[in-house]
Amino acid sequence: MLLYMSQSQEARQAPSLHSVSVAGAVVREDGRLLAIRRADNGTWELPGGVLELEETPEAGVAREVLEETGIQVEVDELTGVYKNTTRGIVALVFRCKPSGGTERTSDESTAVAWLTPDEVAERMSEVFAVRLLDALDGDGPYVRSHDGTHLLRR
Repeated sequence: MLLYMSQSQEARQAPSLHSVSVAGAVVREDGRLLAIRRADNGTWELPGGVLELEETPEAGVAREVLEETGIQVEVDELTGVYKNTTRGIVALVFRCKPSGGTERTSDESTAVAWLTPDEVAERMSEVFAVRLLDALDGDGPYVRSHDGTHLLRR
């Protein structure tokens, strides 16, 4: 009790909370990767979003990919955990295989495309491109942090 009383008001405040999101690194048999152009900011990214409280990560990935792209997926494995240190978002990325559906845009996407790895590197910022490229190499899962723009090196 004395320790608690001696701490400042700031030290007693609850720690910052994190948001958990999921994303699908959807890989076709020809090696092309599914990507969306976001409606809110025009950037190219993996399909994904916030994990709902009652969902498993795998169910959340399948739901988000379908909602944003029209593509149904089989979720394979976790390929990386990525933390945005500025916004407090932890993203779980899963490699997936397309299993049905037809590409379409949504309220959250203005374009859906199957990109080559070179196109991923050209169109996406580093912090999103690395998530797809990590999923291709099979050496994960990776654990990486970024500030929203750049990967933070160890």
